[in-house]
Amino acid sequence: MPVLSPAPRPLPDLSVEELVTWMLAHGYKAAHALPVLREFYGAHGDTSPPKDRLPAGLVGHIASTFPREAATLARRQVSADGTCKLLLRLPDGRTVESVLMPDFHPGRAAGCISSQVGCAMGCDFCATTQTGFERNLTGGEIVEQFVQLRREARVAGRTLRTVVFMGMGEPMLNLKNVLAAVQRMADPRLGALGWRQVTISTVGIVPGIEELTEAGLGVHLAISLHAPDDATRAGLLPVGKRYAVQDVLAAADRYQARSGRITTIQYCLLEGVNDSLAQARDLAGLMRSRRMHVNLLRYNPTGLSLKGRTYAPSSMEQTEAFLAELRHHGAVAHLRRARGPDIDAACGQLRRRDKEEAR
Repeated sequence: MPVLSPAPRPLPDLSVEELVTWMLAHGYKAAHALPVLREFYGAHGDTSPPKDRLPAGLVGHIASTFPREAATLARRQVSADGTCKLLLRLPDGRTVESVLMPDFHPGRAAGCISSQVGCAMGCDFCATTQTGFERNLTGGEIVEQFVQLRREARVAGRTLRTVVFMGMGEPMLNLKNVLAAVQRMADPRLGALGWRQVTISTVGIVPGIEELTEAGLGVHLAISLHAPDDATRAGLLPVGKRYAVQDVLAAADRYQARSGRITTIQYCLLEGVNDSLAQARDLAGLMRSRRMHVNLLRYNPTGLSLKGRTYAPSSMEQTEAFLAELRHHGAVAHLRRARGPDIDAACGQLRRRDKEEAR
């Protein structure tokens, strides 16, 4: 049988060093790599090839060698509140979600990026986990989401200012590719987003938090806690059976001490599950000796859970009471406004609908 050559890697999958190596092997100067990639990332609004500054033939040679996209747009939905959700189709036919959220500032936007196709964490209230885990995303497929969201922001008259890894998947289980993508997105020579503008979220994979600490990139860390006690948390997040609340927070303490970045505690309020005033007091107790910020969010219903349960969001009255109790006991907390409820904006919903329609 003939040996098939591997498919060419797309441009968003290449580091500066890799493109330099290719250029030197083909008789070009190493200095030409940065202009090519800088224009590709569009950090300054220009995504057209820099033909005037490069040797004749180089732009065409690159275009014929490296595909410019690591994924193509499959579906696009825009909410009444301006939230834009993209479903991107990968070369193997699988799909992944990304979300652009307009900021309160009229010229800014935030992006939510996925790290895996599906998810293996089994969080009972999450839509992504209901379709299972398929594979890790490559660094280029993660970067592609950033490039697409930056383009969407510009069309909307905004600038993509921050990126959060809170989409599909658990970033700590694909940390090598996540960090490679972050380095390209945040590098002032390339995506120029800035290290402080990136947040990596985790359900509490302690070894991943430790690895992120050692990487020393200075990005922000968010912990999806969702309960102040191990029993409630393990019922919602199976990973809670492996890593206790105190162990997760201790790892976050070490990251915060090393990076100087304040950790965000993500807490999704579920009616009758984790929204009692006693649980608010317990959560405030965990924060008492910590300089961390609690980010509350009312649940966006996703239907029947893996355990056959239907969760409901806490009422606004209970949500406000929970927030007030946290603040009364000294915790720094705020309520995050739900975005895009009319366009399947909860993580994994659009992908699940797309798969159901395809069947």
